[in-house]
Amino acid sequence: MSEAKFNEAVKIVQGLPKEGPVKPSQEDQLYFYSHYKQATIGDVNTTRPGMLDFVGKAKWDAWKGVEGTSKEDAMEKYVARLLEILKKGETEEYKTLAAQLEAA
Repeated sequence: MSEAKFNEAVKIVQGLPKEGPVKPSQEDQLYFYSHYKQATIGDVNTTRPGMLDFVGKAKWDAWKGVEGTSKEDAMEKYVARLLEILKKGETEEYKTLAAQLEAA
């Protein structure tokens, strides 16, 4: 797995329009977030957000859940999950994004 492929996957995920045809579920979004953080920073290095920060806690918990995963494994899982989502899609946009990622 090349870092270039991971960077391309990150670019694709971050560039998805909120109302576009490709919509990762909330679970997928947390998966991408946690594996991105693990690949770029490593294990959780902050305290858990406060009781009323529901989004922050969900993100922190997701990241904490992949603690101990190597940078390489986190990048690989991030790309694999995105490809899995894109290959399920039936529109031309899905196919174009999948091809773009596989070519990276």
